[in-house]
Amino acid sequence: MRVFCGIDWAEKHHDVALVDEAGQLLAKARITDDAVGYRKLLDLLAEHGDTEAEPIPVAIETSRGLLVASLRTSARQVFAINPLAASRYRDRHGVSRKKSDPGDALVLANILRTDMPMHRPLPADSELAQAVAVLARAQQDAVWNRQQIANQLRSLLREYYPAALNAFVTGRKRGLAHPEARAVLAIAPTPTIAAKLTKPQIRTALKRGGRQRYTEAETKRLQEIFRAEYTHQPPLVEEAMGKQMLALLRQLDAAAEGADDLAEAVEVSFEQHPDAEIITSFPGLGALLGARVLAEIGDDRSRFADARALKAYAGSAPITRASGKKRYVGRRFVKNDRLTHAGYLWAFAAITVSPGANTHYRRRRERGDWHAAAQRNLFNRMLGMLYHCLQHQMPFDEQRAFAPLLRPAAA
Repeated sequence: MRVFCGIDWAEKHHDVALVDEAGQLLAKARITDDAVGYRKLLDLLAEHGDTEAEPIPVAIETSRGLLVASLRTSARQVFAINPLAASRYRDRHGVSRKKSDPGDALVLANILRTDMPMHRPLPADSELAQAVAVLARAQQDAVWNRQQIANQLRSLLREYYPAALNAFVTGRKRGLAHPEARAVLAIAPTPTIAAKLTKPQIRTALKRGGRQRYTEAETKRLQEIFRAEYTHQPPLVEEAMGKQMLALLRQLDAAAEGADDLAEAVEVSFEQHPDAEIITSFPGLGALLGARVLAEIGDDRSRFADARALKAYAGSAPITRASGKKRYVGRRFVKNDRLTHAGYLWAFAAITVSPGANTHYRRRRERGDWHAAAQRNLFNRMLGMLYHCLQHQMPFDEQRAFAPLLRPAAA
């Protein structure tokens, strides 16, 4: 007799339900979110036939947390059920819209009993791959946080300090998050103070921000911008906004430092992984971006049935919606957003360094694709190549990958 387990996850406690093949409730319990609760769960599973050779599968509405990590230490299959899917399954058991935590645990157990082949268990990624995933996602979040604070700082500067925008944003690629910009703004929080800066003060701030070349030219440029004529806020208002700017600047400093530290940690961990050499052999994938790709696809070779499954997971493959005489083929909206973002950067970089990728992109544009569609199509193709190379443990080969595109045209 097969037994299935469902766990309704919560912050302080979890409800557990066990059902048999006929849907009969065998046991239910509430466990705490600690080691004592986990031991109680293991004892409950053991009472109903759980063994190391044949562990009872578990369905839960999250893929993270200590409980999930503990369950994954063995060969047990753990299924992370999307809460929206669980809500739809709940309607199969009653139309009154009633809801309870023990009832949700029972629904999750019955999902495995009736439709377990339709759901995928959590991948059996190695410990190193899981560590890379933690660091890569944290670094990506730190970058997004840094940009969000930089945008807040830019909005504030527009209200009282246009000289700073002219110096570090307009026509400049580095922006307010760059160490040089942060070092100069730290000593000149208001336009009045900035206009009084001497060249030695500006030069010292630039060197503190890391500048090593063309320091004199940059010092002269900044002084000319700061001493130009601008409209000012009233003195007290300007001073208050300067204090607000310094507070945002401290947040930006912390965010930038955190992103840089995490980037170094990501690269160190990623280079230790055996798949790193294959991933970075692809054009446009360095250590940091390659780590983001590895973080989302993992190193469990059985996770995706084929390359099409990986492309659908990444959102690069189109989706078809057909009903009657209507047929629509378009991009996917349900996807791994982190992998999609990494794929956008990957394809963008590959266009500039790979002749084959550039040719593929240009041909898609000539066929009428918009930039985003052509780039997504290139990402789709590169992802299929990556799947093949990882499955066969072989590096990327430009000539083999884009042979028809790189073949010279017949005279």
